[in-house]
Amino acid sequence: MRSDGEPQVLVDHLKTFLGFWTADRSSLVVSGCELRSRPGWDGNVRPFVGVIDQAGFGVLSVESAMVAPVQNLLNGCTTYSRGALEGLPAVLGMSGKSVFEGVFRYCFAPHRFDRLGEWFDASAAIVPEWLHPFGGEVLLALDEDKKYLGGVGIKRHDEFGREIAVVTEEAARGRGIARSLVAQATERILEEGRAPTYLHAPGNLASARVAESVGFLDRGWKIVGIG
Repeated sequence: MRSDGEPQVLVDHLKTFLGFWTADRSSLVVSGCELRSRPGWDGNVRPFVGVIDQAGFGVLSVESAMVAPVQNLLNGCTTYSRGALEGLPAVLGMSGKSVFEGVFRYCFAPHRFDRLGEWFDASAAIVPEWLHPFGGEVLLALDEDKKYLGGVGIKRHDEFGREIAVVTEEAARGRGIARSLVAQATERILEEGRAPTYLHAPGNLASARVAESVGFLDRGWKIVGIG
């Protein structure tokens, strides 16, 4: 653990994922990153990703050739504001799309719950279609008849970072399945020496409750993208 509270593996993840990161943040940085031109965890290219802390400092990650145009767009802004990025989609050749924000969480001390999940290869017949793009192993909760109740996919962004995505079947909600699966997945990610992250839309209160119950605190950090 770093003295400032950010685990080194999280710093390593954000450095790799964004092209730059430092625990001693005092400004908003535009960083060139080769990952912005490569297919991500699901095969899609994301030309822009940003991570912003509670003070408005952080990194806006783009292809190297787009660093100067984005800096010009910011016009000297040293802290993040969504309004300052209004013209970003057009600058990146993505007119018609808009900038969105999400809540960015991480956890290195998860709360423990009963382990309800079993790990399966994502290509296994029992795995629902929404989990196929994640690849690798996915975590499923099944009832006594082996009927699917909920699952977790892992977004493998880089060698250091793993993002958790969870969905519970509507009929099975309210039984603590999501929090159990997220806690179990978090434990595995930590056992592998990687950084567990959890992202959700600001208005998704159900997802926020799951995150909080496991120990993914809302530190005021944002994930920023274009969609």
